[in-house]
Amino acid sequence: MTTRQRSTSSSTDPPVRREVVLGVDTHGEVHVAAVISPLGKILGTESFPATAAGYRQLLVWARKRGTVRRAGVEGTGTFGAGLSRYLLAQQVEVYEVNRPDRSARRLLGKSDPLDAQAAARAVLSGRARARAKSGDGPVHSARLFKLAKDSAVKARTQAINQLKAVLVIADPALRERLSSLGNRELFRTCARLGLPGGGGDEDAVTQATHLTLRMLAERVEQLTGQIDELNQRLTRLVERHAPQLLVPVGIGPDSAVTLLITMGDNPERLNTEASFAALCGVSPIEYSSGRRRTRRLNHGGDRQANAALHRIVFTRLRHDPRTQAYYERRTQEGKTRREIIRCLKRYAAREVFNLVRPVSRAPAL
Repeated sequence: MTTRQRSTSSSTDPPVRREVVLGVDTHGEVHVAAVISPLGKILGTESFPATAAGYRQLLVWARKRGTVRRAGVEGTGTFGAGLSRYLLAQQVEVYEVNRPDRSARRLLGKSDPLDAQAAARAVLSGRARARAKSGDGPVHSARLFKLAKDSAVKARTQAINQLKAVLVIADPALRERLSSLGNRELFRTCARLGLPGGGGDEDAVTQATHLTLRMLAERVEQLTGQIDELNQRLTRLVERHAPQLLVPVGIGPDSAVTLLITMGDNPERLNTEASFAALCGVSPIEYSSGRRRTRRLNHGGDRQANAALHRIVFTRLRHDPRTQAYYERRTQEGKTRREIIRCLKRYAAREVFNLVRPVSRAPAL
């Protein structure tokens, strides 16, 4: 009786599904997926359209080969952004995978299935450790606003340079009349040049000069309005979702937005402040040989986040007594200016990380 019950119980137990690893090589129209076993055996390779229906088909196909808990995706911030968001919503951990190194490609060749298999192997081996951003919250909105703002700032700078270049070769009388004006008044004056009622007796070159200056000035004013609106939106976003970042000395809305974008909507993907420091390029790199023991500057990481930390540090050096005292103390200890700045940037990164993602402490007994 006991044997029969044990046999019946074992026959009704659900089969244990093995865990598999998914790798995806992403493109604009088609994603190529590969599934490998925990031992690295290739279980399947398939192509799917880069659409919402294609994402569902890809995951269903992968789950037929085992339990999918981890996936390596190339380009989680570009072609793979939509797929990454879908996989994260389905409780799959997504890891950002860099393209295979060139030496491996020379030895093994290059194809989309090989890249997908390499992405899965990178996750399986632990080489791919950077978890993807979720891209489904206010930080992603800030990223889009900042993209539009940076583009507008670049275009406005180009238009201003072009306007002033036209003034250099303009008629001397016009150049002398406008050269004493500040930028704001200069743009307003140029925006009124060549308007109806301004006189039609100018020669062709003068008319072309007036028209060009007017169009460039109007472009500058339009872009300035866009930049102001985007700045207001970014400031409101930080004040609403991360106001604690604006409390410390030296952190303004622009730097706060840049650092939030680096962390993403899911800052829990960063396990420690050291991982955030490495992501910002402010973690020390060992640079030793023989008896020489030293460290050097980290030239990797997110350079925009690194620049934001740089601005924070230099603002504090001008206005924060604590930072000034620290600088004097480390100078007396024999540290160089670069070494001190490097330490201050690391401290700023640690402070930002702890403000955005406070360390959870166990309750006192």
